[in-house]
Amino acid sequence: MALPEFVAFVAGLMALNALAIDIMLPAMGEIAAELGAAEDNDRQLIVVAYVLGFGFPQLIAGPLADRYGRRPVLFVSLVGYALMGVGCMFARDFTSLLVLRFMQGVFASGCRVVAASLVRDIYAGRGMARIMSLVMTVFMVVPILAPSVGQLVLFVAPWEWTFGVLVLGGAGMLAWALLRLKETLSPERKARLTVRGVLNNYRTVATTPVTLGYMLASGVIFGALFTFIASSEQVFTGPFETGETFPLWFAGIALTMSIATYSNSRVVERVGMRRLSHGALIGFILFSLLTLIAMQVSESLWLFFPLFAMTFACFGLIGANFTSLAMEPVGHIAGTASAVHGFATTTIAGSIGGAIAARYDGSTTPILNGYLLLGFATLAIVLITEKGRLFSSR
Repeated sequence: MALPEFVAFVAGLMALNALAIDIMLPAMGEIAAELGAAEDNDRQLIVVAYVLGFGFPQLIAGPLADRYGRRPVLFVSLVGYALMGVGCMFARDFTSLLVLRFMQGVFASGCRVVAASLVRDIYAGRGMARIMSLVMTVFMVVPILAPSVGQLVLFVAPWEWTFGVLVLGGAGMLAWALLRLKETLSPERKARLTVRGVLNNYRTVATTPVTLGYMLASGVIFGALFTFIASSEQVFTGPFETGETFPLWFAGIALTMSIATYSNSRVVERVGMRRLSHGALIGFILFSLLTLIAMQVSESLWLFFPLFAMTFACFGLIGANFTSLAMEPVGHIAGTASAVHGFATTTIAGSIGGAIAARYDGSTTPILNGYLLLGFATLAIVLITEKGRLFSSR
């Protein structure tokens, strides 16, 4: 594949995950009501169940991708993703839907592992950060459009067809992979699939200080993203009363992140991953604090939105750089490293994000308090990882 097609393909794989979360945000209330969810906040479980399923299986998909190659793991993952989407379309009770969503997350995890492995197979260091930023820029188009697509689906069809879009997405990516994707793992780099070998690779990832530190930092700060995704529909349609225009406000936040991520791709090779991400992390903390203070004065949408968008602009300069910093020292076991990184970050972020979102009480205060806590915790982890030194040019 040429570079533009490669970036689009990897972004498409990663976008399946965002699509599975974001497209049903406008439908969550309707789904929960029709399938008999017990509490109003239970609608968040439609997202949380998927995210939890997305975590642990990456630890299995990674070693399999290092042993058998990227293509076979990807094919199985895409077929399973689409089939679980079909199952969700025909779910008739809330528990069954959550189980199917969990399993869809399981198969989506293989897509995520392969996507990161493909990039690390070909690129390293600041070059990987540049490519990941481009991937994330394209990937962020999905959160911008998905809620609006979901709302359009609801205008013309029942909520089941929000899952039908996922079926079509999985089938489309499968066809693209079958026709265009070549194996990027050379035969001499294929790892032996033994319990000892897998455990040794896991140990290598867990005992590489930079990898471990930025993996944990990514998990904590990504908790802010999962908090936003899980609670955004309630926040925007609740205190801010946006109604059916909610997808547009959600898209505005995602667009801000996308612009920041693209900007990162343009300057990261010159400025450096650490300088950009460390500065953005401090900016994230400051804007979170400023938004919290402003909301105590007046909980106005026109005050909240620009400040919150700037918070997520800072977030857009963190994600790709933290991921590249974590992956850089362990490129020789990219599949396993991607799996551990994906499992740790998703599990930590999903658990933290779900816990913070569950504290939503009709105001933005619990969410913004959570953001401040996440920002300071991430900064502490980065300081420990870098031995007290920030903004290094390395």
